[in-house]
Amino acid sequence: MSDKVNQMHDLHAGFVKKEIAEQEQALQPSHTHWWDVRCLVSDEDTTIPATLSFEVEKAASVGSVNNTDGDDPDELSAGQALITAEKGIREAAVLLQAGETVAFPTETVYGLGADARSTKAVEAVFAAKGRPSDNPLIVHISDAAQLKGMVAEINDTARALMNTFWPGPLTLVLPVVSQALSSRVTAGLDTVGVRMPDHPIALRLIAEAGCPLAAPSANRSGRPSPTLAQHVLEDLEGRIGGILDGGPTGVGLESTVVQVGDEGTVTILRPGGVTAEQLATVARSVVLDPALADTPGQDADSLAPRSPGMKYTHYAPRGRLSVVQGPSSVEVTGWIRAALAEATARGERTAVLAFDDHAAGYAGERVYTLGKLDALHEAAQRLYSVLRRCDEDGVTYILAEACPPKGLGDAVMNRLLKAAGHRIIRL
Repeated sequence: MSDKVNQMHDLHAGFVKKEIAEQEQALQPSHTHWWDVRCLVSDEDTTIPATLSFEVEKAASVGSVNNTDGDDPDELSAGQALITAEKGIREAAVLLQAGETVAFPTETVYGLGADARSTKAVEAVFAAKGRPSDNPLIVHISDAAQLKGMVAEINDTARALMNTFWPGPLTLVLPVVSQALSSRVTAGLDTVGVRMPDHPIALRLIAEAGCPLAAPSANRSGRPSPTLAQHVLEDLEGRIGGILDGGPTGVGLESTVVQVGDEGTVTILRPGGVTAEQLATVARSVVLDPALADTPGQDADSLAPRSPGMKYTHYAPRGRLSVVQGPSSVEVTGWIRAALAEATARGERTAVLAFDDHAAGYAGERVYTLGKLDALHEAAQRLYSVLRRCDEDGVTYILAEACPPKGLGDAVMNRLLKAAGHRIIRL
């Protein structure tokens, strides 16, 4: 970047830090309600990766302790548990109607919801997360009828995408009706990202609240997104109105965000659970936004990101993370082993994020596995929990294997590079 662009970026970063500090001062401590609604989720709604079983057990324990009504779900009959869960959905909806914030599960990650029409409610989301105000929010709906009066136009391609992928992990950026939503949701843009989540609790909550929900991921800004209710509690306890514990999420990565042109071209602004290959079965053509390049340029640092995830470092662990990419797995494994040995010698606590195919090559190292290379849905499910596990274990130096940027690999690599601050080592 030029010196002038760097100066503008530094000046803007200063404004962001000042804004977040002001949000912190305005945030009032509160009690966070906890509702265990896992009985409303069937086995088909989510898949628990084996490597996350320890976290699921921990979350279940926390859910029992923090249940608002003081009931232990293990001691309740199925009927009683269902009644308690239904009551939890209603109570959470009442909080949302009163302008409070509630975290809830979706098929991607846990979201932090607030009435998208209320500026006060939306500002509570920004304050809880410490999120910069120029980062737009995605609006979640439970019925396509809610688009009426919210978006100004839906072209044929956008409608076809909705029919094919909703409910599901696809967000469409559409022209917004003036004053239909809080301006804080759109960050001053004339568009809004909308999606219909494919999760029974999310759909029930939105319908019960009777309003569209602005809902970014329910974590502190910049931290790995939450795939368990326990992750939300770790980041936001006392900062939000409540948490609906629906167990682990399924996809594990945020939704794909797209913008549809008049000629049927779909531009991917953020890769996610719906792949480019899947989009191409519906759209005339599919292209990636230039801001998704490995090394973002001035466009990625623009003051008006069109979608969440197009600006700022996201999903980052506390330790320094770099992604390693090479012509062969043997070369990558050898380089990583040597780099970890050097880091250990200088006093770092090290770890490697590796795929199952290569994990045996790191004998003696702290290894967090991401699943099989030919089953990247496993990496999507595990990534954020693995990054949080690095923090729990006090890891300060992390190297991650790259994966092919095809199919779901686009989304996995996007999140890895965001978490690494775009530090990529090419051999």
